[in-house]
Amino acid sequence: MIITGNDEEAICKLKHFLGSQFRIKDLGPLRYFLGVEVARSKFGISICQRKYTLDILAEAGLLGAKPAKVPMDHDLLLLSTGELLKDPTQYRWLV
Repeated sequence: MIITGNDEEAICKLKHFLGSQFRIKDLGPLRYFLGVEVARSKFGISICQRKYTLDILAEAGLLGAKPAKVPMDHDLLLLSTGELLKDPTQYRWLV
């Protein structure tokens, strides 16, 4: 559970109440949760999925791939020829 707000006293009361009802652990300020990185500055909060994206690229073996402005020709005609994947597990995981 992520608890957020701008009223520190209310947050402390909520954590105290939850602690009285359940066994909880306060992990401190949020930095990373479910693939989302959270960074704070004096200008506000910034969230991104850089680490999650890099993990996916590493898993797919594409960390060294070069970016392309357009991934394929816009007039390319795709046909359903060729063999199906023997094990589509990795493809499904990436998608």
